[in-house]
Amino acid sequence: MDSLLAGLPKKEMTAMALGLAHSLSRYKLKFSPDKIDTMIVQAQCLLDDLDKELNNYVMRCREWYGWHFPELGKIITDNTLFVKIIQMMGTRDNASQTDLSDILPEDLEEKVKEAAEISMGTEISDDDILNIQNLCDEIISITDYRTHLTDYLKARMMAMAPNLTVLIGEHIGARLIAHAGSLMNLAKHPASTVQIFGAEKALFRALKTKKDTPKYGLIYHAQLVGQCSTKNKGKMSRMLAAKAALATRVDAFGEDVSFELGAEHKVKLENRLRLLEEGNLRRISGTGKAKAKFEKYHSKSEVFHYPTAGDSTLGKPVKREHSPDEDGPSVSAKKIKLEDGASDVTPKKEKKIKVEVKEEVENNSQEEPVSEKKKKKKKKSESLPVEEAEEGVEEPKSEKKKKKKRQSQPEEE
Repeated sequence: MDSLLAGLPKKEMTAMALGLAHSLSRYKLKFSPDKIDTMIVQAQCLLDDLDKELNNYVMRCREWYGWHFPELGKIITDNTLFVKIIQMMGTRDNASQTDLSDILPEDLEEKVKEAAEISMGTEISDDDILNIQNLCDEIISITDYRTHLTDYLKARMMAMAPNLTVLIGEHIGARLIAHAGSLMNLAKHPASTVQIFGAEKALFRALKTKKDTPKYGLIYHAQLVGQCSTKNKGKMSRMLAAKAALATRVDAFGEDVSFELGAEHKVKLENRLRLLEEGNLRRISGTGKAKAKFEKYHSKSEVFHYPTAGDSTLGKPVKREHSPDEDGPSVSAKKIKLEDGASDVTPKKEKKIKVEVKEEVENNSQEEPVSEKKKKKKKKSESLPVEEAEEGVEEPKSEKKKKKKRQSQPEEE
C-alpha cells in the first residue's frame, strides 16, 4: 500500500486499511451462504415452536368449551373445524339458528344440531364464551401464519438445497441443516453420521451399556422410511442417508445446481423399497435363494379331490411270484393249470406264461444236480456211523464165544 500511495501519513493509511477490512467483511456477510442457512434454521425452529403452541391452544380450547358442549368434541375431530364452529356458533343454544353448511357437510351439521338439543353440558355466561372465541381467533391466526411460513421454508429450501429437498422433504432437510449448523457443515459429515442425527443420547447410552446402537434419528420421519415395514426401516434409513449425503455435497459445493440428481436417487430408492417389500422375488445376486425364502413363508394354495376308489373295502389282488426254492412238482402243476385254461388265455399272455415257465424249469434243472450231490454226501455220512455201530455190536458177541470155549476146555480135561 505504501508503494502504491506515496506521500500519505501513517494514520490515514491505517484508517483506510481498517475501513477496507470492514467493507469486505460486510460484503462477505451479506452474500454468504451461511447467512441464508440461518434463515432456513430460524424458520424451521419457529415452525416447531408454532406446532407446540397450537397443540397447547387447541387442547385448552377443547377442554374449556367441553364443559359447555362435550358432545361436539366427539363429533368433530379436526381441530381447525372445531375452532371455526365455536367461533360461528357461540353457545349451544344458537346451534339451531346457525348455518354451518359452509364448513361442514349436511350429515355432520345435522348431528351437531341434534347433539346441541340434548347436550349434558353446563351453562356458561356471555363473558365466558367471548373469551373462548378470542382464543379461537388466536388459533386460526396462528394456523394461517404457519401455512405461510411453511410455503416460505419450502421455497427457500428449493433454492438452497434442491436435491436434498426432493429426496427427503423440506422439513427433514431443514431439521438436518439446523442440527448441523449450516449446509456446509452438513456436507462435511459422512452418511453414517447423517443417519443418526438427532439420536445422540441413544447412541452414547448404547455405547456405554454395550448394546445395539440406534439405526435412525431425524431421518426416521422421511417419507421413504415411513413407507417401509418395521424390519426394513434400518436398511432404508441407511440407503437414504447415503444418498442424502451425496445430494447435500452437490448442493453445497456445486454450481448451477438442479434437482435432477435428487429425483434420480429417489427413483432408485423407491425401486429398492419395492424389492424389499415384495420379498426379493427377483434374482439380485444371480441365485434362487431369494425366491426360496419368499416361498418358505408363504403357503401355497392346493386343491385336493377325494379319491372315490378309497370307498372300496375289497383289497387289491396280490400277484404271488414264484420263488426258485420251490420244488419241481409245482411247476408241473402250473403247466397242468395252463393247459386246462388255455382257451381263456390270449396268445400274448400265453407267450409270457411260457417264457416264465421255461425260466423256472431252467432254474430248477440247475438246482437239481446240486441237490443230488448233497443227497449222496448225506447218504455217505449216514452209512459211516451205521457201520461203526455194527462193528461195536459184533465185538461183544465174539468175546462171549471165546469165554465159552475157555470154559468148555477144562471140563473136557
